[in-house]
Amino acid sequence: MSDRPGLTLGIEEEYLIVDRETRELVREPAAGFMAACRREAGERVTNEYLQCQIEVGTRPHQRVSDAVGELALLRGAVAAAAAEHGYAAIAASTHPFSRWREQTHTRKDRYDALRDDLGLAVRRMMICGMHIHVGIEDEDLRIDLMNQAAYFLPHLLALSCSSPFWEGEDTGLSSYRLTVFDALPRTGLPDELASFAAWRRLVDHLVRAGCIEDATKIWWDIRPSDRFPTLEQRITDVCSRVEHVAGIAALYQALIAYLYRLKTRNQRWRVYPGTIVMENRWRAQRYGASGKLVDHGRSQLVPFADLVEEMIELFGADAEQLDCRQELLSLRRLVRDGTSADRQRQVHRAALEKGAGAQEAGVAVVDHLIAEFTAA
Repeated sequence: MSDRPGLTLGIEEEYLIVDRETRELVREPAAGFMAACRREAGERVTNEYLQCQIEVGTRPHQRVSDAVGELALLRGAVAAAAAEHGYAAIAASTHPFSRWREQTHTRKDRYDALRDDLGLAVRRMMICGMHIHVGIEDEDLRIDLMNQAAYFLPHLLALSCSSPFWEGEDTGLSSYRLTVFDALPRTGLPDELASFAAWRRLVDHLVRAGCIEDATKIWWDIRPSDRFPTLEQRITDVCSRVEHVAGIAALYQALIAYLYRLKTRNQRWRVYPGTIVMENRWRAQRYGASGKLVDHGRSQLVPFADLVEEMIELFGADAEQLDCRQELLSLRRLVRDGTSADRQRQVHRAALEKGAGAQEAGVAVVDHLIAEFTAA
C-alpha cells in the first residue's frame, strides 16, 4: 500500500474573449492583448487553439479555498487586460451566437498540426472547458482511482453545464460542448486499465503507430496527466461563477480522498461497464443538474438533487479533513439555483418576453456572462 496521496489541487480554465461593443467573439485579438494578460497574470495565462480563447491555470494548492482564490485573481487579471483593448472575458463553454466558421486558430506548430490532422472536427472547437488536477504521486494508485472515479464523471458534468446555445440556437442540451468535443478521436470515458504500465503500453502503442506524439493527445474525460503527477478530470464545462468552481473542485478532491480511504480498508467502488456510465453522461449533458441520473446500484432514475445529498454524506468526512466541507455543501445552493446553462436560458427567455429580438437576447446573455465572470 502506498502512502496517502498528496491530493493537491490545481485548476485550469479556458475563457472566450468578446468584443465589448458587438458582444461577438474577437476573431483576431490585438497584438498587445496576450502581452497585457501576461503582464497582469504572468505565465499562468496561455493561448488556446482559437485566437478568441485563452487558458489560465493555478499553481497546486492543498486547499480548495486557496486554489479558487488564485483563480479569482487570474480572472480579475484577464478581465483587466481585456478591458484595456475594449474586450471582455466570459467563462462559458460556448458563445451564445458567434459562428465557428468565422474564427481563426492560433498559429503554433501544435495547433497547425491539429488542424491538418483533424480537419473540420477541430475547426469547430469553439468550446471551453475546466480541468481539475488532484495530486496522486503513486502511479499505479493513479490508475486504480481513475477506474473508480469514472462512475462520478457525469455528476461532475451535471454541476458544471454552461453551453446551452450554439450559433444562436438553443440546442436543448445543457452541455453542447461535449457534442462538439466528442467528434475528436480518443475522447470520452477512459479505458479500464490494470496498472500504470498498461497505460504506458497503450500510449506507446499509439506513438509507435504514428497516431499521436505523446499522451497529451489522449483526451479522455479523466486521465493521468502527462505533465504532472496528477489525475486530471476534463469532463466539466467551464463554470461562469467562481463559487461553482469551488463546489465542484471540493467534490472532486473529496471523491478521490474517499476512494483512497476505501482502498485502505480493502474496499473499492464498483467499476461499471462504459455503456452504463455513458447513459448518465448523456443524461447530464442533456439535463444538467435539473434532471435525473441513474443510481446504478439500484437501477433507478433518481433526482440529481438527491444524488448530491448522497455524495455529501459519502464524502463529507473527507471534505472535512481536506478543509473544503463548506465548499462541498455549497453544491446544494448550486443545484437549487441552477447551473450557468439554466441561468443563460432564463436571461434569454426574459429578454424575449420583454420584446427583444433573437440577436438582442443573445447579447443579453453575453452581458450576463460578463457580469458573472468576476462576481464574488
